[in-house]
Amino acid sequence: MKDSIRKAHLASVTDRFVRGQMDRRSFLRAASILGLGAGALGMGLGRRPFYGISQASAQEQELKPSAEITKWLSDVGKPFAGTTLRLATESTPPSNAIATQLKQYFEEATGIKVEIEVLPLEQVLQKLTLDVASSLGTYDLYYIDQSWAASFSQDVFDPREQLKNADLAMPNYNIDDFLKPLVDGIAMYEDRMVGVPYDIPIFITQYRKDVWDELKLPPPATLDDLLQASAAITDAKGPNMYGTSGQMKSGHYSLECDWTAWLWGHGGSIFGPDGKFTGNDEAGLAAMAYWDKLKATMPPGVDGWTWDGEGQSVGQGVAASMLSWGEFFPFFDDPKASKVSGLMEAMVPPKPAATLRTVEQTGFGEIPGVGHQGGSSLAVSKYSKSPDAAWIFMQWATSADTQALITVLGGGTGPTRTSVYDDPRVLANARVGAGTTRHLPVVRDTIANYMGSEPDLPAWAELSSDMIPVALGKYFAGQSGSAKESLDALKTQVDDLVAKG
Repeated sequence: MKDSIRKAHLASVTDRFVRGQMDRRSFLRAASILGLGAGALGMGLGRRPFYGISQASAQEQELKPSAEITKWLSDVGKPFAGTTLRLATESTPPSNAIATQLKQYFEEATGIKVEIEVLPLEQVLQKLTLDVASSLGTYDLYYIDQSWAASFSQDVFDPREQLKNADLAMPNYNIDDFLKPLVDGIAMYEDRMVGVPYDIPIFITQYRKDVWDELKLPPPATLDDLLQASAAITDAKGPNMYGTSGQMKSGHYSLECDWTAWLWGHGGSIFGPDGKFTGNDEAGLAAMAYWDKLKATMPPGVDGWTWDGEGQSVGQGVAASMLSWGEFFPFFDDPKASKVSGLMEAMVPPKPAATLRTVEQTGFGEIPGVGHQGGSSLAVSKYSKSPDAAWIFMQWATSADTQALITVLGGGTGPTRTSVYDDPRVLANARVGAGTTRHLPVVRDTIANYMGSEPDLPAWAELSSDMIPVALGKYFAGQSGSAKESLDALKTQVDDLVAKG
């Protein structure tokens, strides 16, 4: 199909879905056919467990861009004063911090106005697809979920090429400072760099150290440690407190996220190198056996929870641990938001129970790792009427200085740059309280050594957000027989869909 026609069709179906003129399953099927990996859309509710920006740090530190950065912005921005830039983005810690607290400094220094629309993820996709299909350049910058990189790789500038314009290059921007696993796993498609890594939600272990200490339990360093400790806590403290929690709502993308962690952690994979589903093999069945036991230590409501319910169960003291998104941790440490401030500890994901499969042993670029990730990139649109001004903003928004400010103000996500983890402003906030950064060494270690990435194929939209979590939900509801029967049936469905292209 000619690319322009494909883009027009994709824009049309996305717009119809957002307007309520197409059901989710039909949208996912159409998106798959048109080559969009829209898995992160989940149930159309977005994917992020973000609770808002902490104000505590701003009161304790003087947080504003460095004088050197401000001077550069003032000089380089003069020719573009009066320009207006537009960005549509999901509600993420970077986007919220920039939109509510930081963009004023950019606007004052450059005279460039920035309009940031913070929207549910499916509406971001709607804006992006319509803009690309029309080539009108309504938006100057694109927020690109990792699952969209293939679809829009030709519609954005490769930042490595933009850096060759010395007149607009930010001093010490250092594109090599971005964490390499994120560049490779989020920002690259074939030989193109589709923007730069913008944020990185990722699974880490978060547990109640006081409860573990009280019951003299070893920290959950392995999957068996987590299971045994969760069972012991449930036995000792249930039904008021359970050992662990989950995001196991039937048919929701969050359930697929949990499944990948346990599957990869037992040496399994979603696909083999021949492109066939392997989630029903010996490793896949071992993962389900483990998950069944672990689920017995979770609160009864877990079958109806996405990430929000999971996070609230820990924050309200109903569950003592979870393997989930690291951006929950500052929420747990906020005494105004949770009941567990100062009681939580962060660890890297549990050690797998079996050797992880290599990329060569999987299919469609799947990278097994217990630290399931779901990052995004920021890019300048090729259709922008002001691409140079947009590039200035993008450099500032993703610079080490701005990332440090975002990290302290937002506190909810790991920086995508190596240097920011050691920035004095970030380290100064590594204490108990709202907006804490004391979990970030664990996030950095997880990105470097434990990160897992989902496969990249057109059918992944439907598989991850519908077919797989629906099948898993039916299994846990007792509606589809044994784990082997359920996964064997799922294999038939998955292989048939993938074969259709």
